[in-house]
Amino acid sequence: MASNLRPVLAYIVIYVKDVAKSVTFYEKAFGFSVRRLDKSHRWGELESGQSTIAFTPLHQHETDEVTGSVQTAAGSHGERQPVEVCFAFSDVDAAYKKAIENGAVSVSEPEEKEWGQKVGYVRDINGIVVRMGSHVQSPKHD
Repeated sequence: MASNLRPVLAYIVIYVKDVAKSVTFYEKAFGFSVRRLDKSHRWGELESGQSTIAFTPLHQHETDEVTGSVQTAAGSHGERQPVEVCFAFSDVDAAYKKAIENGAVSVSEPEEKEWGQKVGYVRDINGIVVRMGSHVQSPKHD
């Protein structure tokens, strides 16, 4: 008997200091379309395919008491947020350049990796590491 409990990833929620600023940054730096930014600026969504990328404030009275407060990295050298966002691009060099021109901070310029993918890293305006990589090809079978 097949299980109907297979999940579908619906949302990735990123907790940020400023929802409107973060939505605008992702729109300009990475080319996403804004699906929704509510009037209170406490919820924003990007068009990103099957799963939605959403933004919400770091602290909310609706959820902090239920799920706990959001913990962020101290920001000292060598520390980063406990999440990495990964986007695939057909032209990683152009995407990386666009991200930098729109406020992303360079971490590592795009380079070819031994597994055949071109990858570069930036930090968004919230300090979150964003991996920008080429599409990974499925292994070929003989």
